[in-house]
Amino acid sequence: MQVCVYYLVLRALDTVEDDTSLDTEIRVPILRKIYCHFYDPEWHFSCGTMAFKVLMDQFHHVSTAFLELDKNYQEVIKAITKRMGEGMAKFLCKEVETIEDYNEYCHYAAGLCGLGLSKLFYASGREDLAPESLSISMGLFLQKISIIRDYLEDINEVPKCRMFWPRQIWSKYATKLEEFKYEENSVKAVQCLNEMVTDALLHAEDCLIYMSNVRDPGLFRFCAIPQIINMGNLAMYYNNVEIFKGVVEMRRGLCAKIIDQTRTMADVYRAFFDFCCIMESKVDRDDPNASTTLKRLESISKTCINSGTLKQRKFYIFNHQPEFIIPFLITSFLIMLAIHLSTKIP
Repeated sequence: MQVCVYYLVLRALDTVEDDTSLDTEIRVPILRKIYCHFYDPEWHFSCGTMAFKVLMDQFHHVSTAFLELDKNYQEVIKAITKRMGEGMAKFLCKEVETIEDYNEYCHYAAGLCGLGLSKLFYASGREDLAPESLSISMGLFLQKISIIRDYLEDINEVPKCRMFWPRQIWSKYATKLEEFKYEENSVKAVQCLNEMVTDALLHAEDCLIYMSNVRDPGLFRFCAIPQIINMGNLAMYYNNVEIFKGVVEMRRGLCAKIIDQTRTMADVYRAFFDFCCIMESKVDRDDPNASTTLKRLESISKTCINSGTLKQRKFYIFNHQPEFIIPFLITSFLIMLAIHLSTKIP
């Protein structure tokens, strides 16, 4: 129950932040004070679209559920919401210029979410309190991958675009971030994308450490499944110009397989290792960040190998192997068939 309320509260924050049809002057005070309205069962604020608009129009249901929670859960949700709201308000009035800005924004938008979840797990008595840095990394990893995925949606936002890719990175490859939408800039666009992916990889090992310390089976799957899916998405995004043409997502069948098969930390190590192998196979040695990318992938892979769980590993991503695999298998089959038939011919 507490995680559901927590999600809805943070979803409300995101809805206010994302509604660019409202002036910044209107959104900023709402973001900063939304935690105060948890105790007012009559409060609502009309914004957003579709299901998110329903949430905001009927926020009194969330307030009612919040007030039914134990006080320790209420305090965690209230404190995290206050900090996130302040951070989101700050970045409504400030662009993401530097990598430091980028990390700070992601900290507010999702790192604190990870910290709050760890505190809720601890308050439930089902887990020890995880180190703050690891909890924050869990959120940063997911947030950075979402920002990469949403390039086109954010840059095309009406009435005003939202730009979360840090200028310190993209300005190496273009004079304006929107230039990446155009085919004539695809080479530079992909190079910038690869640097963004490489930056996100910084958090992968912290995520592995965090997940390895989660004891409760249900909470473990709650944490592990999104991380595996997003590591898979990151492997898909790397060196993929389609990011600048629309949303690129993992196949539903593979998502279903991950949801069904993720039970233990061994499954996580196997999946992360497989996706690292896929990403490594896509690295262009002429890419400006190739050496850094390979070093980070090597470090993640080494962590997975050192876990001792890869000796009898299963593949999560067979259909996402490099494109030469399928032709290779077909060719091998035809060669073996030819040899077999040749032995039958007198």
